[in-house]
Amino acid sequence: MRILLTAALVAAGVLVGAAVPAVSGFVRGLLAAAGLPPALHTFAAGPGPASPGEPRHEAGGGHDHGKAAAPKAGAGHAHGAHEPSEAEGTEGHVTMTAEQIENQDIKVAKAEGGLLSRHILVPGTITPDTDRIARVPVRVVGTVSEMRKRLGDDVRKGDVVAVLDSREVADAKSEYLTAMVQSDLQKVNFERQQRLLASAAASQAAFDNAKAVFQENQLRVDLARQKLSALGLNAAEVAAAQKRDEATPNASTLRQYELRAPISGRIVERKVDVGTAVGKEGDPADVYTVADLSTVWIELAVPTSDLDEVREGARVTVNRGGRSVQGKVVFVSPLLNADTRSARVVVSLPNQDMAWRPGTYVTAEVETETDRVPVRVTKAALQTVEGKRVVFVRTDEGFEKREVELGRADDDAYEVVSGLRAGEDIAVANTFLLKAELGKSEAGHDH
Repeated sequence: MRILLTAALVAAGVLVGAAVPAVSGFVRGLLAAAGLPPALHTFAAGPGPASPGEPRHEAGGGHDHGKAAAPKAGAGHAHGAHEPSEAEGTEGHVTMTAEQIENQDIKVAKAEGGLLSRHILVPGTITPDTDRIARVPVRVVGTVSEMRKRLGDDVRKGDVVAVLDSREVADAKSEYLTAMVQSDLQKVNFERQQRLLASAAASQAAFDNAKAVFQENQLRVDLARQKLSALGLNAAEVAAAQKRDEATPNASTLRQYELRAPISGRIVERKVDVGTAVGKEGDPADVYTVADLSTVWIELAVPTSDLDEVREGARVTVNRGGRSVQGKVVFVSPLLNADTRSARVVVSLPNQDMAWRPGTYVTAEVETETDRVPVRVTKAALQTVEGKRVVFVRTDEGFEKREVELGRADDDAYEVVSGLRAGEDIAVANTFLLKAELGKSEAGHDH
């Protein structure tokens, strides 16, 4: 009876294990409790998974060699598989609309050729251009009677800036005017003696005497005119002023001496006041300083290690307060300063808005070498992706990552040897945003 019961349990276990593999463990437990040997446990559990290297037999008893198992109906992608969406674009591309580009402030410009410039940084001091600074000198002994300009006033060349009262000037004018009157009288006498001699009414001796006196007075006129010229006075203006004084005897200008601006510019210094005595030893030698500051100089002290790279005519850039001005080297001294072992280098700098004040300390970028290259890109346009330098080329859908080979460089840009042609549109600002978008897109593809 027990044998029959055992056989029935075995048969039932085999059938259940074959039909429902999930309960085979439960069946094996029952068989073990019934005292059956372990060999029957495996048989009762039904066919297990094939060991590595063994072909798996289908329930139909045949073999399906070389055929992949068909996917189960309704099954999704296996874990790790990822289908890229249209928005993510293909590998190496960043899909982006024109509106998105504008909103993220990504600037686009054409790749072009240009100059690569190398510089050295040199400290310097702003000074007035010595060719554009002048003093209003006092050429005569006198007293200041008028000061017609204030500090900071603009003047033009030839403007009267001050007036002196000078006895020396009065004497020089009087001597010239007297010589002119004597010359006119002697001229009349000489011409009369000439006519008399022609009609035999005068002797040759009288004529010769009149001629000698006339020529002597002509010499005095010339000497008086030269004296006026040495004082900066015009003989014709002195004669005209004398005629005006004859009409207004109470307003004589004989003692007045006008000081005029030698150049156009601005009054930057005033040295005397009204009533100050000038012209004598120990007195002020000038009354104003006029400077044209539309151009200033930068005095640079270039060390000997960099001196061979600096050339006259080289471009110089000065940056201050967010603004940049271009100048050029106008002088490189052949002599070295014995204390600093540096050479004086002078840079001419435009200063139309008067922003560069003499005495200001600046740092100048002196151009030492330039190279023209066919394709030049700024450093802001370059990014490093997987250890390679790339630019982002504008496409209809957005941007394309493009590997480039770089050559020479300066402070702001690189030469592109290969990978980019002149005329192609590339991103030149905020390119790190494109690198971030590219990284997210490629991470999605690898998911």
